[in-house]
Amino acid sequence: MSQTATARAHSNIAFIKYWGSSDHQLRLPANASLSMNLDRLHTTTTVQWSADCASDSVNINGRPANDLARRRVSRHLQLLRGRFGTNKFAQVQSQNNFPMGAGLASSASAFAALTLAAAAALGERPSERELSALARRGSGSAARSIPFGYVEWFAADSHEQSYAETFVDADYWELVDVIAVVSRAHKRVGSTAGHATADTSILQKTRIEDAPRRLHEVKQAIIKRNFARFAQAVEEDSNLMHAVMMTSRPALFYWQPTSLAVMNAVRQWREADGIQVCSTLDAGPNVHCICAKDDAETVKTRLGELSDAIEIIAAAAGPGAFVLDKDMRKP
Repeated sequence: MSQTATARAHSNIAFIKYWGSSDHQLRLPANASLSMNLDRLHTTTTVQWSADCASDSVNINGRPANDLARRRVSRHLQLLRGRFGTNKFAQVQSQNNFPMGAGLASSASAFAALTLAAAAALGERPSERELSALARRGSGSAARSIPFGYVEWFAADSHEQSYAETFVDADYWELVDVIAVVSRAHKRVGSTAGHATADTSILQKTRIEDAPRRLHEVKQAIIKRNFARFAQAVEEDSNLMHAVMMTSRPALFYWQPTSLAVMNAVRQWREADGIQVCSTLDAGPNVHCICAKDDAETVKTRLGELSDAIEIIAAAAGPGAFVLDKDMRKP
């Protein structure tokens, strides 16, 4: 007898970043963070638990996962087996509608969808808070893809206390993430490896100590819908994270020449032309241009004029993870 469920979760873009852990095994973040779920970027995952399977199997985008990805998914399934009291193995089918491993938080949506689908297939209904904490064990930022809208993820000293919850609803402030996709290539050094070396940077301690101030600035900017205040804190936080990466041992350089060109252009558009837009980058070369909804089309046009090599994906604030009906499984 098999038990099956399908879930969908969305990627997110962090305004205040998660980089570095206080506990790498539990993926407890060194500082709290705040993000926005992205309505057009998602992972759809089906989990089928079966007593007839001798091991876990994982297919991603229609192909068997490589050994690294399969082991990572299987480790997470083992955690969930322990939590939900089953000894069954699972067949996992996962589909992304956006580039993987390119700094667009594909692991966040993937492990959020996996966690929810695995629980639902067993008939389990954990609270959103517990689902968020469990998803965090697979990928830290997956904690933020469980709730909806604008999401805060809490730093804590224990597994149970480090979870994410909605800060404000998706429609509270109509921001759009116009993503300048500079490269679809899978990054050479993944985020997990980067988190492990964050403490080797002399800047990390200062970045963490100042994080509560930056988090407060962003939260107040969102509450008051103050874009100038928002842009200042978001760009500062992104630059600080990448400064830590660049000064870690070994150093990590995710920015590419086109990344810098977009970042500089965005700042000029805001300061010289009054366009409400700012930039932020996760662990990759692709630039998230966060803008007011009314300026989104202008930002798209200007990015297209900046370089023919830039692919543009636009997304507004989106939903949290949810279980799909059988007729909705296609991405």
